[in-house]
Amino acid sequence: MLFADDIVLIEKTKEGAKAKLELWRNALESKGLHLSRSKTEYMECTFSQERNTYIGDVTMGDQIVKKSERFRYLGSIIQNDGEIDNDVISRIQAGWVKWRNASGVLCDRKIPSKIKGKFYKTVVRPAMIYGAECWPAKKKHTNKINVAEMRMLRWMCGYTRKDRMRNEYIRKKVGVAPIEDKLRESRLRWFGHLNRRPIEAPVRKIELLDFALVQRGRGRPKKTWQETIRSDLSYLKLDKNLVTDRAQWKQRIHVADPT
Repeated sequence: MLFADDIVLIEKTKEGAKAKLELWRNALESKGLHLSRSKTEYMECTFSQERNTYIGDVTMGDQIVKKSERFRYLGSIIQNDGEIDNDVISRIQAGWVKWRNASGVLCDRKIPSKIKGKFYKTVVRPAMIYGAECWPAKKKHTNKINVAEMRMLRWMCGYTRKDRMRNEYIRKKVGVAPIEDKLRESRLRWFGHLNRRPIEAPVRKIELLDFALVQRGRGRPKKTWQETIRSDLSYLKLDKNLVTDRAQWKQRIHVADPT
């Protein structure tokens, strides 16, 4: 995967990853470019029971490449076990950074609550749900983001939990819809874009991968993005064939903020 100067190499084995890394290094250095030794890392995924039998390290020239359990790519954090816990935490932290930078506006009692809500929806919320359309989100992830959002909204209104104000009242006051509903909207919007692409598009090929022969580990199977989408469709009573009608699909999945 290539994006500007960020390169991700994917291989089934360590030997293959090592060979591919050397191939890229030689090709780039022959053109006067250099791979960053300090920023280059490798991650071994543990999605199934299959394990790599190669014992040696991954090297680049005479330098050993650092092994990592997670890495950040284009703003999202990818974990070697396929979970999204670190990415959710990272998004919440990014939202708090935006909120603190704008706290002079969001906590100003002279500014109307609706204006604060519009500012929040424009600056803070997009930072919190960036990349969330690809999350196989569990209830614990949704709850964690919802708790963070409600803390922000309460502070914007000048309330604490001791004031015993219901979440619905606070959301209506600032004009902000539940973030759980906005997460569902973003997933279904991406699902619509995905299914309107031609079947030969790379993103469709990834969606249609067959994992029937993959040996699962012990315990409950990991929740997949497809399962999350099926749950979203069932919740809204939607037919996935509706995605071909873009205007109607957009109208059905849209979650309006309170006025």
